[in-house]
Amino acid sequence: MRLILASASPRRRELLACAGFEFEVRASRADEIPWPGELPESFARRAARDKALAVAAAELPGSLVLGADTVVVAGDEILGKPTDPADAIRMLRRLSGIAHRVITGVCVVRSPRQVEALTHETTTVTFRSLDEAEIAAYVASGEPLDKAGAYGIQGLASKFVTRIEGCYFNVVGLPVAAVYGLLKPLLGSQ
Repeated sequence: MRLILASASPRRRELLACAGFEFEVRASRADEIPWPGELPESFARRAARDKALAVAAAELPGSLVLGADTVVVAGDEILGKPTDPADAIRMLRRLSGIAHRVITGVCVVRSPRQVEALTHETTTVTFRSLDEAEIAAYVASGEPLDKAGAYGIQGLASKFVTRIEGCYFNVVGLPVAAVYGLLKPLLGSQ
């Protein structure tokens, strides 16, 4: 069975490969903007579904397409990827000293349009208090600019994290165990 990852994320690609999956990569151009009043879990699932469906429409019938979308939620605010360094600074100030949720929506579509699975995983991450110099230095590194919530737990921001409850890989961008559970019955032994 052919598996396609509907994501340009190098982190998702690496996680899926490390878990032993054989797959192809097709970037999706699906919209990643929450609707007004949309709950974070609903948004993450919808964005994952839209990515998977967009890629599946152009693939051979029967191909499996995996879509995923990760958001960071501080209070009621959904923090996607920062628009620029100033937005990254704002997000990091917002996360400083608090626990926040990281939600990844996951969708598996059988081409051309059959949704086989749609779910989400939530992990709680706590940051220590950050000072302005730390935030500025981290943003200047460029690392936070392409990541939801303006940080990568697997990189320089690891020193900000004091606690994690749930799946670490979910925070990186793909809840590997949950994805394996969804794909195993569809792919057989891989």
